[in-house]
Amino acid sequence: MIHSSEQWCPTKAAVSVDRRRGSAQMDRAEILQGIKADSLVERMIGVARLDQKTFDEIEADQTAVPQAATVVLIAAVATGIGSIPEAGIVGLIVGPVFAMAGWALFSAMAYLIGTRLLAGPETKADVGEVLRTLGFAQTPGVISAIAFIPVLGVLVSLVAGIWGLITAVIALRTSLDVSTGRAIGIGLLAAIAAGAIMAPFAFMLGLSALAVA
Repeated sequence: MIHSSEQWCPTKAAVSVDRRRGSAQMDRAEILQGIKADSLVERMIGVARLDQKTFDEIEADQTAVPQAATVVLIAAVATGIGSIPEAGIVGLIVGPVFAMAGWALFSAMAYLIGTRLLAGPETKADVGEVLRTLGFAQTPGVISAIAFIPVLGVLVSLVAGIWGLITAVIALRTSLDVSTGRAIGIGLLAAIAAGAIMAPFAFMLGLSALAVA
């Protein structure tokens, strides 16, 4: 019989396995975090290029809501910077708050209208899909950061507006599984409904800003 100075211990072995698993999970989490950080920029580029595959990917990714919210905030800050000559610092501070509220409200209205009133034969969606795709659809607003430049600013705002409308239509078409025509109709009705709800708050905020000025 061979005697060993080191005897096998089940407890120590289990601890060793747990440590290796914990280390592997940490490494995996770090890798996934890096992938998500990279995918945010890549997805924004894909949306800006009107790449349908990117919209499909965003629609299917249930973890992309934080990314979509980040895009909304980036676009809102960029718009606030570009409108400083007209709105001042107040617009830069309050703009992101209204942008987030508007995003959520417009998405909810689009979901209700797109699944109840103007649903297509293949419509099958949840509010998260609409929220994610419409959030990323605000990517063109990033260029509004240079809208403060005289003359060029008007062109930049026009391009950003038209570009944003196109990405919004694609987002609605993708998330609600409808035709382009239905997506446009849904977007118009959702904008009217959301605008009617947001208008009083925007009006009161405008009066407050004038009082402060």
